[in-house]
Amino acid sequence: MLRSMYSGVSGMKGFQTKLDVIGNNIANVNTIGYKKSTINFQDLLSQNLSGSGVNPMQVGLGSMTSSVNTIHTPGSSMTTGVGTDISIMGDGFFVVQDPDTPTNQFLTRAGNFVVEADGDLVTTQGYKVLNAAGAPITGLNNVDLNISRTGVITGKRTDGTDIAAINIGIVNPPNPTGLSKFGGSLYELTDASGGRTAAGAMNIQTVADANTQLGTGMLEMSNVDLTEEFTEMIVAQRGFQANSRTITTSDEILQEVVNLKR
Repeated sequence: MLRSMYSGVSGMKGFQTKLDVIGNNIANVNTIGYKKSTINFQDLLSQNLSGSGVNPMQVGLGSMTSSVNTIHTPGSSMTTGVGTDISIMGDGFFVVQDPDTPTNQFLTRAGNFVVEADGDLVTTQGYKVLNAAGAPITGLNNVDLNISRTGVITGKRTDGTDIAAINIGIVNPPNPTGLSKFGGSLYELTDASGGRTAAGAMNIQTVADANTQLGTGMLEMSNVDLTEEFTEMIVAQRGFQANSRTITTSDEILQEVVNLKR
């Protein structure tokens, strides 16, 4: 079988994966806190034809996916005017935990939070938002909230008493590209991302210690650029077509070989 046919197949598979990545980016163009992905390729092993020459005589055997990276550049901010909508104006992630399994903790850039009837600050999926001490933020019912740029929640209750200042927790992993997407705009820490203490717990900090700031009444939108995605889609489409033509041409050559004895 011709090597060019296998190379064409590997190229088509690669560009199909590229289209999958692009399609997912476009589908999340309006997802709060979404970070786009990019795909990179690398060549496969090359076959040595002969070692008699001065320089190696090799023919490549196609390509394969080398990495799919998440790009953590900031998205644009959208003003909502809702006091519990928070945007991180810099690096870092909010920390949330599963209400049913408190040991399951995740990171997110989506700051569209709400206050439940019992006073807990939660995500729209019901995950509890954690403070800098790693505990759920509670006691916010019947409170006139104020969230500072340094992530400190203050306010007055309906009886006029002040609530104790609460610091919103932030985790700033050394390598955010190494985070694993969990779904629902959530991320999990990995060995590649870092972000854990020596004891293995999440390294949760205050906003000030994480060297970042918060914006209140606004949300960070997706960092997907449709112009870039559509351009990459055209490149992927043309690459797919070119590799399919390689397979067609290889098939025509094989047909000529079969017809030689006629």
